[in-house]
Amino acid sequence: MNTVATGPAHGQELPRPGAALFRTVSFGQLPEAVREFLAAPGGTAVPVPVEGRADLERSVELAAGLYAGPCSPHPLDVGVVLGEKELPEGTVELARPLARTWVAEEEVSGGDGPFAARHPGTLLVVGCYDRLTLDPVRELLLATYRGAEHGLTVLSGRDGASVAWNVAKQYAAPDPGVEALGLFTDTDRPPPPEGVRVFDDRDFERVDIQAEILGTRWRRVVFQGHGKDDSVNLGEFTICGMNPAVPARPGLLGPRCAYGLPCYKPEDKLVPLHRVAAVELVLSACNSGPLADLALYDPKYQLLLNALDGPARTVVSAVSVHDSDRPENVAWMRAAARGADSVDALNASLAGSHPYPAFMRFGLPEAPGRAPAAPAPADHRPDPLVLTTSRRLTALLASDLLPHHHPLRPRLTKLARKVDLWAARPTHLADRSREEIHRSLSADLQSLDHAIAELVAANPENEIMNYPAHFGDRSSLDPDVREVTCHCGRPAQEFTRRGLLPYVLDTTCVVCMRCGDVTFRVPDAPSLLAHAADEAERGGVLEVRAALTAARPGPVRLGLFVPTYLREDTTVEPATTKVRAVPGRVEDVVFRVRFAPSTAPQAYYFTVFAVQDLAVSTARRHFGVVPPRA
Repeated sequence: MNTVATGPAHGQELPRPGAALFRTVSFGQLPEAVREFLAAPGGTAVPVPVEGRADLERSVELAAGLYAGPCSPHPLDVGVVLGEKELPEGTVELARPLARTWVAEEEVSGGDGPFAARHPGTLLVVGCYDRLTLDPVRELLLATYRGAEHGLTVLSGRDGASVAWNVAKQYAAPDPGVEALGLFTDTDRPPPPEGVRVFDDRDFERVDIQAEILGTRWRRVVFQGHGKDDSVNLGEFTICGMNPAVPARPGLLGPRCAYGLPCYKPEDKLVPLHRVAAVELVLSACNSGPLADLALYDPKYQLLLNALDGPARTVVSAVSVHDSDRPENVAWMRAAARGADSVDALNASLAGSHPYPAFMRFGLPEAPGRAPAAPAPADHRPDPLVLTTSRRLTALLASDLLPHHHPLRPRLTKLARKVDLWAARPTHLADRSREEIHRSLSADLQSLDHAIAELVAANPENEIMNYPAHFGDRSSLDPDVREVTCHCGRPAQEFTRRGLLPYVLDTTCVVCMRCGDVTFRVPDAPSLLAHAADEAERGGVLEVRAALTAARPGPVRLGLFVPTYLREDTTVEPATTKVRAVPGRVEDVVFRVRFAPSTAPQAYYFTVFAVQDLAVSTARRHFGVVPPRA
């Protein structure tokens, strides 16, 4: 790597809001300068030691365009300094107001029980990057993950001067005029919401991305792409972690440029991360901020350290691998628009994919306290209706219940493709809202339910009605048997047969010793009972009251049929109907069966059926036809 852009695009200085917020000092001047600042924080500039660090001096100048003046940070609950003697004198004193209580470094690994249990609350760790190792940081990070009472924040840097610089930045209030929110992604094409500038791979072909990044004062900006801990790829553009002002460490591995070879990307399209004017930088690439003993490259080339050398008050980086995709981009954009914490938003979005925190926060949270704990992984599942539909589609399409020429198969196959897409994380968590997916799926299901109801009404012997026997033959009895009451008023037993194969649905049946197998349904399908008189006169009418209890709100199709040997002598009114059900509430639906005067007197039965979300529930009841009474 021979040349790297070192300033704003087109050689122009970025605008600055006003008076100097920071003042550069030597290491010897720092202790007294800190005391002066803490004694009158609103009246003096924040001291920053830049002795021997010309790059930090340039970062202080760049920060002038981002921050309006000093502020009083919201302190965290507990603070600990790792390697205090390695920090310039005065640094720890400047950090003291950033936590309410400070504990000794020995407390991190010593004491009885985990540190987070002994010192509950939000946690601030201050120390050079070399101190941020697997032990103890991994334990602290895991212990403070997804807990409202915990939360790890780090203030660090490649050396003592960088640490002091990052402590000083916590006293800076962002300039109100710095409002730009940006997302640069090489792995996604998210829809840009209002207020966020989104650049994806299509833009990388036609826009000067280097000029866009370096020529803008960003309130928050995300760089998402593939790379290593030294770079993030944005097409032919590259976010570069090399700081030319920092010496290399002999013996440590470096990228190609460390050995005099040209960069693997065009060098005129490199974006030096420490020259990006942003209040908050988010590095959404795997291993963009590894712990010190897990880093791949020499610190001279690391993205995280280069970002901490720059003007950003907050840096969010990935401590390891992660599956950030459309859901995380959408979650971040929504969080950025309302001023919520980026780390909390990203880790919460990934909580359904990872049991560990993917991102770490370098820089104090802006708001006091913590955001709500990250949702449980179950909250990251698709809409339950998507999962229910997928199970039923699998049963209908993968089993031999429906023959290959069955008229429903083409429509079921088309819906199965949609459901598979909706079950994918980038879709069900981000691309469309749950409400949009739910509406679209509900419309498809209503159309199919109508088709099933009409199919059954026209031909009750359709193969789909054989599901209790077909699935039951491939099931085993669940030993949990429940005592219930049949619609005839007699005691009955309800039991479930559990499918033995992945595509076999469980079936629940109620059996009465008088009425036989009274009802059938599959899990989460409507339940039915049928009430009618025990007898009807031939030439008369049997009124049937179907009692429906739905598993979820929405339309349910119902119908009634009689056995084949009775159909020529009967008329059913209505053939099918639709009700809008409310879960837990019994809906009564009335049917009338009219008998021809020639109907033979004897025992018969009728079956009421209900269709919702591709599931057919049935209730059968016996009755008798008798001659007209004198």
